[in-house]
Amino acid sequence: MKLHHLRNATLVIETEKHVILIDPMLGKRKTIPPFTLFRYKPKRNPLTALPKNSREILSKVTHCLITHLHPDHIDKAGEVFLKRKSIPVICSIKDEKKLTQRGLTVTQTLDYWQPEDFLDGKITGIPALHGYGFVARLMGNVMGFFIELKDEKSVYISSDTIFTNDVEKVLTELKPDISTVACGTARLDFGQPLLMRMDEILRFTKLAPGKVFANHLEALNHCPTTREELKEALTEHDLLSKTVVLNDGECMEY
Repeated sequence: MKLHHLRNATLVIETEKHVILIDPMLGKRKTIPPFTLFRYKPKRNPLTALPKNSREILSKVTHCLITHLHPDHIDKAGEVFLKRKSIPVICSIKDEKKLTQRGLTVTQTLDYWQPEDFLDGKITGIPALHGYGFVARLMGNVMGFFIELKDEKSVYISSDTIFTNDVEKVLTELKPDISTVACGTARLDFGQPLLMRMDEILRFTKLAPGKVFANHLEALNHCPTTREELKEALTEHDLLSKTVVLNDGECMEY
């Protein structure tokens, strides 16, 4: 199994049989308005271009998982890509109507904690809470995924979430071989963070039974945490060896 980190939360899981795209934000730099105007510099998003090897990686995609409908997880360019290639989309049952209205080919919908057949294995929708306090209600529904394919490592896509009982349950009971965690500590101009604070990232990493794949870094103007800051914190707590912090376009093979 290979995990290709393209940018932000856009990830490609490649096996011998399947190539699964997750949360396609595929637009050019500066095609999305700033997510914060005052707390951090009001730069247009994404801050970085897609890596040069993204075209080759994306050409092999067979399926797409969408965790939620924010533009940093499915943008206009992502929609165009999925429609042009008629890529089958798997999503939360709560997002089916809107994605279908956008012209995407939704072939499977999931409810929370209900395992379903997926390709040659299983997939389970996992609850995610996108922020602390009242801001989480404004962010809407989000779904993580626990993916178990035949003869492959199990993968937990935690998506945009803070640390919750559901997150802990996946790590301690389902015991994924690979767990992804959004580490950018995103914040709007109001309210508390939308993603895990550093102490929760460290807790997540410590509890994870296998490798941790860090993403959602250095691509959006409301995500202040850098790769170097994350690595320093992981090093201080002796957790860097079990964490993968890739640059855009890099790949980790398991």
